[in-house]
Amino acid sequence: MNGQLLEVNGLKKYFKVGSRKLLKAVDDVSFQIRRGETLGLVGESGCGKTTVGRTLVRIYEPDAGKILFDGQDITGLNRRQSKEMTKRMQMIFQDPYASLNAFYTVGEIIGEGLDIHRIYPTKKDREARILELLEMVGLHRDHINRFPHEFSGGQRQRVGIARALALNPEFIVCDEAISALDVSIQAQIINMLMQFQQEMGLTYLFIAHDLSMVRHISTRTAVMYVGTIVEYGDTEEIYQHPLHPYTRGLLSAVPTANPDYERTHKRILMEGEVPSPINPGTGCRFAARCPYADAKCRLELPPLKEAAANHRVACHKVS
Repeated sequence: MNGQLLEVNGLKKYFKVGSRKLLKAVDDVSFQIRRGETLGLVGESGCGKTTVGRTLVRIYEPDAGKILFDGQDITGLNRRQSKEMTKRMQMIFQDPYASLNAFYTVGEIIGEGLDIHRIYPTKKDREARILELLEMVGLHRDHINRFPHEFSGGQRQRVGIARALALNPEFIVCDEAISALDVSIQAQIINMLMQFQQEMGLTYLFIAHDLSMVRHISTRTAVMYVGTIVEYGDTEEIYQHPLHPYTRGLLSAVPTANPDYERTHKRILMEGEVPSPINPGTGCRFAARCPYADAKCRLELPPLKEAAANHRVACHKVS
């Protein structure tokens, strides 16, 4: 590793709901991603994972906090600077059906970024690059003139990956990039992403629900709950020694291929209501569902603090 590529400090992203209310999708989130590694970001639907990813690549503008990319603060870039930054940061979207323009051919979809940034001076060079990308992601050269509706979901996601790679980025947000695909196709896509990482030195933020897949691909893992990070550290450390009650609950629900373990293993049921991100309260966001919560938990939001080497947790009960 060659130091931090991405450093996020106190990131906030709120959305207006009606005339007076604010939905706190991301509320004071901080983490770092080292160059060449994969950070897995996990949590239940609606916890803010996708909003984090979209804010990092400037689809959304942050409301507060700083995003440092390779040491540069990118939260206050002007339009020209933001355009240049898109060469270095890209995103693979969750839905391979909705994320591709149905009226564009595959060649036009992959080549759009090349055209915007005027990477190749001639049509011949541009087409050669597109054909190269198609072959890289396992598609045929003659797919260049086909439209998205002519492909399967896995093939469409390969087109999305080729589009993300077109500008030779350093950092890619993979937003649930495999969740809409068949299991066999998921494995192919994951192996391809890992191969590209080794060959090109790519850095990933891997957003997912599948905790077993996150363990397989990620160097470090961050666990989100209602807009905040509740646990963060080396992946194997978190999976072997989860400290936050929410993390333990998530991991207890991961199925294994060991029938003896499954027969005796007891899953942790997380009862109670998930707090609204519009009014999450002042205390720990998980307090209403936590069997260990006390008055302090309900009144005071715990900071994300060091609990062990390369392992941080936001819980008053962890010393």
